[in-house]
Amino acid sequence: MAGAERAEAVALEQGLLDPEESNQVVYTGDGSVDFSGNPVVKERTGRWKACPFILGNECCEQLAYYGISTNLVTYLTKKLHAGNASAASSVTTWSGTCYLTPLIGAILADAYWGRYWTIATFSTVYFIGMTLLTLSASVPMLMPPSCEGSFCPAASPFQYTVFFLGLYLIALGTGGIKPCVSSFGADQFDDTDPAERIQKGSFFNWFYFSINIGALISSSFLVWVQDNVGWGLGFGIPTVFMGLAIISFFSGTSLYRFQKPGGSPITRVCQVIVASLRKWNVPVPEDSSLLYELPNGVSTIEGSRQIEHTDELRCLDKAATVTEVDVKTADFNNPWRICTVTQVEELKILVRMFPVWATTIVFSAVYAQMSTMFVEQGMVLDPSLGSFKIPPASLSTFDTLSVIICVPMYDYIVVPIARRFTGNERGFTELQRMGIGLVISIMAMSVAAVLEIKRLAVAREAHLVDQNVPVPLSIFWQIPQYFLIGLAEIFTFIGALEFFYDQSPDAMRSLCSALNLLTTAFGNYLSTFILTMVAYFTTRGGNPGWIPDNLNEGHLDYFFLLIAGISFLNLIVYVLCAGKYKSKKAA
Repeated sequence: MAGAERAEAVALEQGLLDPEESNQVVYTGDGSVDFSGNPVVKERTGRWKACPFILGNECCEQLAYYGISTNLVTYLTKKLHAGNASAASSVTTWSGTCYLTPLIGAILADAYWGRYWTIATFSTVYFIGMTLLTLSASVPMLMPPSCEGSFCPAASPFQYTVFFLGLYLIALGTGGIKPCVSSFGADQFDDTDPAERIQKGSFFNWFYFSINIGALISSSFLVWVQDNVGWGLGFGIPTVFMGLAIISFFSGTSLYRFQKPGGSPITRVCQVIVASLRKWNVPVPEDSSLLYELPNGVSTIEGSRQIEHTDELRCLDKAATVTEVDVKTADFNNPWRICTVTQVEELKILVRMFPVWATTIVFSAVYAQMSTMFVEQGMVLDPSLGSFKIPPASLSTFDTLSVIICVPMYDYIVVPIARRFTGNERGFTELQRMGIGLVISIMAMSVAAVLEIKRLAVAREAHLVDQNVPVPLSIFWQIPQYFLIGLAEIFTFIGALEFFYDQSPDAMRSLCSALNLLTTAFGNYLSTFILTMVAYFTTRGGNPGWIPDNLNEGHLDYFFLLIAGISFLNLIVYVLCAGKYKSKKAA
């Protein structure tokens, strides 16, 4: 019997079996509606027929984003004549802003506009910013004069204003896209349908695949255009692709499934806290059925299903405890005094997710090494490929290639094999998948450390310790560590996308996606903090330290081993947190 059900699920997933023939319901069971607000027919909407428009939008948007960010510091120094420190500061501030603005987009999507209109609105803002940026690199009056010898005139305040206005409109625009597109794509699959749940797991894989296709084109072709043809064209091409992203997104409107916004999630969280404090001395009944909840599975939160009560954090249950005063006044419409079980469970879910969220910050710190210390290491390796010199930063292409190659392998080979052993429809649970990625990230840092040990040995043998020059060891020995980072991304980053969508409350999915994006920003901050501490403690007493200007006399291997050690401790904490985590259950 189980084999027949599995065969039916596979047939449904591949589109070989008509849902009506398998006794599936005609309408979705997750409360999704069409563009007009009516219940949607499953066969006509969503699933993979809607996803190409969303994945196309994401690929084009990421091509546009990386087309700007990858080479931005070069434009600031070479064309706007900013100093190195000023340019680096401008780029890091802008990058950090791009991962903070998703909180704005997420709150608007969950509370008021819905994901579709949030993406549409912020995509338009994004396109305006891209257009301004292209004009600032194309119109002579918006660019400072070229350098004359060693003299490079600084950009005027007006030229800086136009450039940074365009740049920060892009940051604002990406804030409405990043937290919503992955969630909107996952909305196209019905949680209540086992076959569509399997498809949703596959969607997250191909979503990340689309991101890396855009990044690969940007980091190779667009960077070459900007450096060798011109910045006007170099910024103009991603602007065109951003326009294509908007067209792609709107083209699928009639096929999309929509989730209704449920009101401000921040307000609901505050209501639970206030209601709990107001009833701090009220005992919580042992029978959870006595807690306040609407009958017949109806939720007070628009676009949300009821959530089953859990016994954790019972102090918050006070917010749903019915008192004699509540009964006498019959005032059950004031959520600042009494909340439903579903509203209380929303806050419980956020609290339960927090430890898992926190442990992914260390992984983001590992990922940050790819654009920092891996590049530094590459600068002191032999970049020669015949007569051609390989730029150290270009080795990150192997991370992107790793993702592009391994995502299809994961979807078509790893998942079916894992499914046989685990019995899980997606091969691994989200937490198992993330944990595997954390293990691989430790391996990546260990491989980087082993390479550095070998590099330092070669430096000593060649008597290059006192010289700040590359050693005779090929830069291509870095490929394994880049490849492992890409493999770790497939498990941890995509697993986190799934986790923060599936486990978040229905009406908080954009917000939880934004919180997931914050780990990237915090991971960079953590990496900066570790570097600062290492520099402080290892340079005392006149020592060169682990990471001096001349890496041949340093110990970058110790730094990589330190990151690997921190990642190992983080893995232990993660396993403990994941072991205690209780998944969300719909009532």
